[in-house]
Amino acid sequence: MKKLLFFILIILALIGTYFYYFVNQDSNLEGFAKANGRLETTQVDISSKLSGRLIEVNVQEGDLVEKGQILAKIDVKEQNSKLQEVISYKNQAIENKKHSLEIVKQKESELSLAQKDFDRANKLFKSKSIPLAEYQKRETELRNARIALNAAKTQISSSNAVVDAFDSQIETTKINIEESNLYSPTKGRVLYKIAQNGEIVANGGKVLVVLDLIDTYMTVFLPTSQAGLVDIGTEARIVLDAVPDIAIPAKVSFVSPLAQFTPKEIETKEEREKLMFRVKVKIEPKLLEKYYERIKTGLPAVAYIKLNENAVWPEFLNNLPEY
Repeated sequence: MKKLLFFILIILALIGTYFYYFVNQDSNLEGFAKANGRLETTQVDISSKLSGRLIEVNVQEGDLVEKGQILAKIDVKEQNSKLQEVISYKNQAIENKKHSLEIVKQKESELSLAQKDFDRANKLFKSKSIPLAEYQKRETELRNARIALNAAKTQISSSNAVVDAFDSQIETTKINIEESNLYSPTKGRVLYKIAQNGEIVANGGKVLVVLDLIDTYMTVFLPTSQAGLVDIGTEARIVLDAVPDIAIPAKVSFVSPLAQFTPKEIETKEEREKLMFRVKVKIEPKLLEKYYERIKTGLPAVAYIKLNENAVWPEFLNNLPEY
């Protein structure tokens, strides 16, 4: 009997504790919305722009990475060979351009001589010292010299275009070589390692997935009556199941303009109340920076959102972490 009585007292104590911490707390939430969810973090895919063989993967799943850190490398032997080939073609194009410049100088000299011959023939023809055939011959030579010079100048323009095209190819190849290094675009943690050293990666193929830990949030759903009172920037607090005595400061960063759950027909107020809207509650970035290494996603939690800006946070939501 004593054991049974002791057992009953323990159960009553647990029930009392439950009512004190949960029922009593909820009774002090006038002016607030409460919703359950899990911590989420933005996932960033680290993909290869070009196809190639992975020669280095410098991180493992769970590793913390810094923004700009090299996470993996693609073999660039083929790109380096292509670069040298294009450089050779460019050098040849430059030599061709130099040759074309020499031809232009030659044609300019020939045009100058043809112009002098024509001017002399013109004077002689006017004085009737030479026949018409001789005058027309000099005129034709002058016209042909001008055509030849224009053709040589066109060749220069063509040579310039070829050199510019090779410059563009060289720049593109250099960019491809640089982008064979896969950098982390953000400070975060490696979630998945999809490809291993030695594997062939296709264009756009995923190599790693990194969590952007500074973009950690909760997605919750609120009914119409509450969602209509929530604005972007509204204060919120998140309480993790694992750490129930700490309230994490946050703000509403998104309120869906569309209902997520919609009855087939919406005719009465009661049916409209069944509409649920997705709300994103984002943890303060400064806090995430300080506790960066301790951030874990997927943890169940409860989000409390202010519906009335004049509402005062209850005592159990005022124990905030230092940051």
